[in-house]
Amino acid sequence: MDRRQLLSFAALASLFPTVGCAQTAAQVPVMPGQKPLLPPLDSFPLWPRGVPGAENVTVTEEWILRDPKGGNPNDTAATHVTTPILMVRKPAKPNGAAVLLVPGGGYQRVAVSRAGGAIDQELAERGVTVFTLVYRLPADGWGAGYDAPLQDVQRAIRLIRYQAADYGIDTQRVGVMGFSAGGHVAGWAATAFAKKTYEPVDAADELSARPDIAGLFYPVISARAPVAHEGSIRNLLGADRSEERVKATSINEILPADAPPIFLAHAANDPVVPTDNSVVMWQALRAQKIPTELHIFEVGGHGLRDGGKELPWLSLFSIFARRHGLWTESW
Repeated sequence: MDRRQLLSFAALASLFPTVGCAQTAAQVPVMPGQKPLLPPLDSFPLWPRGVPGAENVTVTEEWILRDPKGGNPNDTAATHVTTPILMVRKPAKPNGAAVLLVPGGGYQRVAVSRAGGAIDQELAERGVTVFTLVYRLPADGWGAGYDAPLQDVQRAIRLIRYQAADYGIDTQRVGVMGFSAGGHVAGWAATAFAKKTYEPVDAADELSARPDIAGLFYPVISARAPVAHEGSIRNLLGADRSEERVKATSINEILPADAPPIFLAHAANDPVVPTDNSVVMWQALRAQKIPTELHIFEVGGHGLRDGGKELPWLSLFSIFARRHGLWTESW
């Protein structure tokens, strides 16, 4: 099957309800010979009254198979996102904590399955209400340019707090976890939460966009060479690498004094995002006396796996999260 085979997810946008409600999306058709897709998680749009800065956007949203040659049919990615959404994994017994997951994809796509994955499932089994963000990509013509993903993550955190009572969430226990380029988005949320990136559209935008804690895993941090991950920064900034744009998108250079506690994990042998991204972020946090913890694993590649097994990054983050009040137990 061709890599850009449309999986018909974009048509689901018309099914999404207004803010404050979630609805299970219809089962997505599969191609002949494929295994059935798993049931998708409940989803709702970030911007039910219209996505900001969409006037010159001409791209078409598609969901593609990451491995088009016989791969897992639930291993998908969104490209040219025009309807950013939050997907929700609800625990059987909410413990009051909420986590916003931000997938990676090099700002070229958002590598995520509509059925969720192992991380949101494990968190939900621990009582955490998990929201996964499918965010817009900077190169698709949005009015906000490179700030489009920041608009989405700010809006997502506000919506989580706005709907806290519906999900049994404590509004002061909202964390964010990001991976690779999603670590850049999550780091942006933890450092640029006071930046006004869009005009308020409803009551949700009266709430804080500051997460209470952040976990950044093999994250893209700096837009400066030689630390920068060139692919992500190219997709984020394009050819314009002016000092103003580089500084505005280098997370380690825009730390406010009231940034939340930030946990970092990376592998020394990461072949994709240089480990120095996490190091420079840790150094900046230490300089600002912001609570932080850094783990650099000897091996683990880009994904923190060794020999096909997950390294204990989630358990380590859990200890940090407990110390800073996101939840009451560690695992």
